[in-house]
Amino acid sequence: MASNQTSLNDAKFALPVSDVEQQAALEIETEDYDYSKRAQWLRAAVLGANDGLVSTASLMMGVGAVKQDLKAMILTGFAGLVAGACSMAIGEFVSVHSQLDIELAQMKRDRKRKDTEEKEEGENESLPNPLLAAAASALAFSVGALVPLLAASFTREYKVRLGVVVAAVTLALMIFGWLGAVLGKAPAVRSSLRVLVGGWLAMAITFGLTKLIGSSGL
Repeated sequence: MASNQTSLNDAKFALPVSDVEQQAALEIETEDYDYSKRAQWLRAAVLGANDGLVSTASLMMGVGAVKQDLKAMILTGFAGLVAGACSMAIGEFVSVHSQLDIELAQMKRDRKRKDTEEKEEGENESLPNPLLAAAASALAFSVGALVPLLAASFTREYKVRLGVVVAAVTLALMIFGWLGAVLGKAPAVRSSLRVLVGGWLAMAITFGLTKLIGSSGL
């Protein structure tokens, strides 16, 4: 009799513990889901801004290696901004539209299998938007590309201009790396250094190779 009463008491106290564990697991799943959704937009935004910054700065540094003319650097940077923004937008649109087609096809298969459409409205709200993704990617690229363009526009002296561009790009790389790390809950210092070193390497390689080819008379 005593053993039966003890087992009943254990069962009563086991239920709240189970509920607490289920609630904690649900919170963890929700948090992971939120971060995965946030990571999709962060990937496009950080990639676009960093791409615009590094590619435009590298183009300008490459032209600056063989031409000291301010107009040539600005036109090169502007052409890189427009071409890069269009490329990023088209690439993101095609990629996200392909994802949308796959998800829509999967939803149709699921509805045929389950023979129900009760979750259709909620599923449609969570579908990716290709136009929004393309616009966000192009905007992020343009924001990054404007940094070296603005830095070079107000500096007439050739060597000072190169130094100002490198300094502005360095600061922007650190900010982009830190921002992406903070929003994505990643190590800030490591992420910033990785982005910074990558940007430096891209500018140095472009400057060096263009200088080498320009000095060879090709």
